[in-house]
Formats: sequence, structure tokens, C-alpha cells
Amino acid sequence: MALLKKLTEREIDRIIEMAWEDRTTFDAIFRQFGMPEKEVIKLMRREMKESAFKRWRKRVQNRQTKHQKNRPGGELYRFKCSRQKPISLNKIT
Repeated sequence: MALLKKLTEREIDRIIEMAWEDRTTFDAIFRQFGMPEKEVIKLMRREMKESAFKRWRKRVQNRQTKHQKNRPGGELYRFKCSRQKPISLNKIT
């Protein structure tokens, strides 16, 4: 939880963006921000409405693309889909 206090609003926004992106793994978030999956979940719970958080959790639980070790076809280190719209302050721009 101490890590959450050190993050800027822009970094929090980027982590949320990465967590919503289906092809961005929790491992990629950890490599870029040093935040493990459990901390990402705490951040998402804190920053999102309860209904949005529940929808996100349901979608990412056991999803192959969110966990590097479960991905079919080897390693993929993409942080962001090239077709993804940028998100600013948790709103799609």
C-alpha cells in the first residue's frame, strides 16, 4: 500500500489503462511500475466504482492474456495495443 502513495496521478491513470487492456499482462505492469498483481487489484478497487471494479475483476480472472505464464505461443512484452485509444484521467479521450 505504501507504493500507492508514491504514484503520481498520471502513473495511476496509466496503470488503470494497462489493467483494462486485455493484452497487457500483470507482469508488464510489474516491470514498468514495480506493482504486483495484488497491488493492482487494490488500486483498481480504490479508484473505480464498485460495479466497474466487479465487471473488471470478472473479466480478468483466469484470463490467459493477463498472465504471462498462461499465454499461448510464448513471450509477448507489449504494454499497449497499437489500436488502443489513449485514456486520460480515467476517461477515453
